[in-house]
Amino acid sequence: MLDLDMGDYGFYVWGSYAVSALVLGGLAVRVWVQARAARRALEAREPGA
Repeated sequence: MLDLDMGDYGFYVWGSYAVSALVLGGLAVRVWVQARAARRALEAREPGA
């Protein structure tokens, strides 16, 4: 099936995956928050739109 045995390097590999997932998740949240703020700022400038 799926062989996930990485021997002595498992901690490094899985830790790297975890750090990468956290960074990508943080970037996605940051983009979402900035888009929300930009949308609110645009709506504040153009209340009829």
